[in-house]
Amino acid sequence: MSVIQSYRDLRVWQAGMDLAEAAYGVTKSWPKEEMFGMTSQVRRSEASVPANIAEGFGRGSSGSFVQFLRTTQGSLKEFETHVLLAGRVGLLQQQDADLLLGRSDDLGKMLGSLIRKAAPSPTDRVKRSPYGVRPTTDDRRPTLLDEAKSQ
Repeated sequence: MSVIQSYRDLRVWQAGMDLAEAAYGVTKSWPKEEMFGMTSQVRRSEASVPANIAEGFGRGSSGSFVQFLRTTQGSLKEFETHVLLAGRVGLLQQQDADLLLGRSDDLGKMLGSLIRKAAPSPTDRVKRSPYGVRPTTDDRRPTLLDEAKSQ
């Protein structure tokens, strides 16, 4: 297993770039009157997938990275919806739609796996707690009300 030094090393980013390239390829032959409509929507929604992965990676914290990965999932679902609509209105052949949707599904699974790996687990959050362990009602910081009661 190689060390990840850049977002470009992430297989999920590479798959996102490949799918964005494929999206540009299938939309190239669409009618010119769709340039600012469906063509733009398909291209932009898919191009945002690798862009969000890169931006999240660049933030330098696992919390931000996971947040951007979740945003990426939303962009991927937006892309899938545009592909389905393009198929319904006759802009996209069924075989091309199936190919894009299959690759999108694979990418979604990769994203889900990466989110599970990158998200802090509940035990990680406890370790970072200022109390050292999860506080209970018997193990908490004193409040002003507690001080008033003790006087």
